Amino acid sequence: MSFWLRLSNVFRGERLNREIDEELEAHVADAVAEGRNEAEARRALGAALRLREESRDLRLLPWLDSLRADAVLGWRQIRKRKVASAAAILSLGLAIGSCTAAFRIIDALLLRPLPVERPGELYALTRTGFGFDGKFDVSYAWAYPSFQLMSKAVRGQAELLALGYVERVDLTYSTDGEMEKANIQYVSGRMFPSYGLRPAVGRLFSGNEDNMAQPQPFAVLSYDYWSRRFGRDRGVVGRQLRIGEKVYEIVGVCGESFTGTEPGRVTGVFLPATMYAGAREEGWTWLRTMVRIPPGQALGPIRDRLAASSRAFEENRAKGFEGITRANIQRYLDRTVGLQPAWAGLSNLQLEYRRALGAMAVLVLLVLLIACANVANLMTAQAASRAREMALRVSIGAGRGRLVQLVLVESGLIAVLAALTGGAFATWAAPFVVGRINRADNPARLDMPADWRVMAFAFALTLLVTGLFGLAPALRASGVKPAAVLKGGSDPHSRRRLIHGLIALQVTFCFVVLFVSGLFVETFRLLSERPTGFAAERLLVVYATPKQPQPPAVWDELARQLRTVPGIDAVASSAWPLLDGMAWNNFVSVHGGPPSSELAYFLAVSPGWMETMKIAFLEGSDFRPDAASPGTAIVNETFVKTFLPGERALGQTFLKFRDRFQIAGIVRDTPYKGLRGPVLPLVFVPQHELDKDGQLMPIRQMAFLVRTQSDRPFALAGSLRSEMRRLRPDFRVTNIRTQQELIEGQTLRERLLALLAVFFTVVALLLAGVGLYGVLDYSVLQRRREIGIRMAIGAQAADIGRLVTSVSSRMLLAGSAAGIVLGLISSRTMESLFYGVKATDPRMLLLPWLVIAGTSIIAAVPAVIRAVRTDPVTSLRME
Repeated sequence: MSFWLRLSNVFRGERLNREIDEELEAHVADAVAEGRNEAEARRALGAALRLREESRDLRLLPWLDSLRADAVLGWRQIRKRKVASAAAILSLGLAIGSCTAAFRIIDALLLRPLPVERPGELYALTRTGFGFDGKFDVSYAWAYPSFQLMSKAVRGQAELLALGYVERVDLTYSTDGEMEKANIQYVSGRMFPSYGLRPAVGRLFSGNEDNMAQPQPFAVLSYDYWSRRFGRDRGVVGRQLRIGEKVYEIVGVCGESFTGTEPGRVTGVFLPATMYAGAREEGWTWLRTMVRIPPGQALGPIRDRLAASSRAFEENRAKGFEGITRANIQRYLDRTVGLQPAWAGLSNLQLEYRRALGAMAVLVLLVLLIACANVANLMTAQAASRAREMALRVSIGAGRGRLVQLVLVESGLIAVLAALTGGAFATWAAPFVVGRINRADNPARLDMPADWRVMAFAFALTLLVTGLFGLAPALRASGVKPAAVLKGGSDPHSRRRLIHGLIALQVTFCFVVLFVSGLFVETFRLLSERPTGFAAERLLVVYATPKQPQPPAVWDELARQLRTVPGIDAVASSAWPLLDGMAWNNFVSVHGGPPSSELAYFLAVSPGWMETMKIAFLEGSDFRPDAASPGTAIVNETFVKTFLPGERALGQTFLKFRDRFQIAGIVRDTPYKGLRGPVLPLVFVPQHELDKDGQLMPIRQMAFLVRTQSDRPFALAGSLRSEMRRLRPDFRVTNIRTQQELIEGQTLRERLLALLAVFFTVVALLLAGVGLYGVLDYSVLQRRREIGIRMAIGAQAADIGRLVTSVSSRMLLAGSAAGIVLGLISSRTMESLFYGVKATDPRMLLLPWLVIAGTSIIAAVPAVIRAVRTDPVTSLRME
């Protein structure tokens, strides 16, 4: 009989039985026709039931038939216990869904290979060591002249690709067209052929664009951007776009799958690296270097060649350094060049959220383990209630393996239903979490398809979950002793020890979730409430740029006219606003001494900027209207403490290279480029800057700080755009943001972690509470005879309450103790994600215990009430 026929027979049991019965009757009829007695013929054939079973085994797959039968029985058991089954499915579904959502995000950002040829050959070139700012870090930034030298050093062994950072810039598609924003990336001309990419329309870069002697102003659009912006119009080839003063011709559209080399950022326009403004500058580190190393080439020699070339370039460049100590220069040159696998691309989102996603994965795993322990307890309790059934099955010949299969199949059905529930949850949860890391003006976009990778993960997770919560009850069911059970029961203490052990495990994992979550929530609170030193409310930031750089007088006049707009209190301007992420730093010299070992940070501002920002002066005064740089400067408290400790700073002078500044004022400390780090020594200089001939330099772009009268400053955004267009048609407003939005943008990661922490805390507490309630309720049912006897001989309600909760209380203490140890260990790996809070803070350790204790008390109340209300007469009569 063929395999496929035997397979189909498994699912046509009733029909198969009829066919076998008909065949047996046909044999009897043939014997009768031959003259034999019917009764003798039936005896000769043997027992009909045995014959049917033997015939069935020959006509179908017995192992598959047993699975089908167990699945039918398991489904009946699930339907019989609807409430308990629904609780198990929902709790597991939530945990599986959280795990799947976390995997989708981690896979999209960190694990999914770039859609290019042979991504496993790609490496990112890094430099590890101390920078000029004295911080030890890993840098991915390189200068293009250094990139060219390194490319020559390994020619024939490896291929280097220059990849600029994805930038969001203003561009136009016609001379008088409105400006719009798009993500651009400057790349090597060899990138497209190296990645094996094909054009959807037109052509791609071929490599000729890498010739610095003949820069080629061409542009290639990504398929995604071409579809969204141009509706897949093939006529886009040949059109021109303008970025600043440069005009590019669109020569083609890249294939559909490739959207850039930075996961989380979709590139719209690719431009040749040679067209970048700083491509010839030796000191502009603006690109990442990706190395393609073919199979058979050793990494070590290639890395050594790249390191030697890089050091030679930096040593030659260092000869022209001014205002930097020799120790700082040597420390900068001693950085180590390395190769990091980059098959998944390289982006700032990866670097910023790698640890955060790791922390999320830990929380998700703990919630999964809590859910599995919860369901395992439920299955163990149910297995105890089915002990007599299992004993009868063993007595009539069921093997131990078949009992294990029976329980595991039921567990598998629960896991599959939970996986379906979790899949629906993950479909919503993953985009929701990604939406929480979006900046309003530059949203993150991750490709998270439900492809074979996600399906394989979900399938493996379902199998793992089935084993985690189903294996222990299955083994316990298979170990049943028929004689003991049928006489009146087996040892109840062994079963209770397993259940209580699982409760302790739940408490341990729940404590860790609460502990780590508390650290994340406290980090977000402290960071959000960190004093800024300025008033962010009612403050708008208006970014503006003209078609051509304009003299300072034009900017001053525009600011004066904006002050007359109804609803505006004050207007000032600066190169960029505080907490925008931009930074300008340098070494300074005081008292004619050598350059300092620490960096000072600078920001160009207009007179009145301090008043508009509400930054208080401690000494001195604001810039005069005709102030220019170099000349006077305003410094913050940290600058004085760092460079002029114990001295009267007002009136003192300092040097930045050859530029001399005199301190005209001292203001309170404010954060500069971020909230997380310490306050930096900050110097405010006049935004009017003199060139070497003493003439005022034109200004390319500026950020206007507008303080409004309304508590809803963004309501004036439209009016400001219209007024700017009316006053200066050649100016463009490239962006408008509130200062509060900039502050909140500094806490995106912390807000995400706090949000997830609260969610997982609620889930963990709910699961732990339900699990404890189920165990205590089961314990009361199993000990109702003992409780009845105790009450009959005079036990009080308090005694019964202690009896019911004594073991769970011990499990609570044991689980909490283990949770403290595990929490302290796990927190060490997440220290970089915390701000202003220590894991060893007694308050952070006590709070999770109090919450778990409170949850345990609430979960225990119904069981205690049920035990206290036990009727001794009824319970003893039932036994």
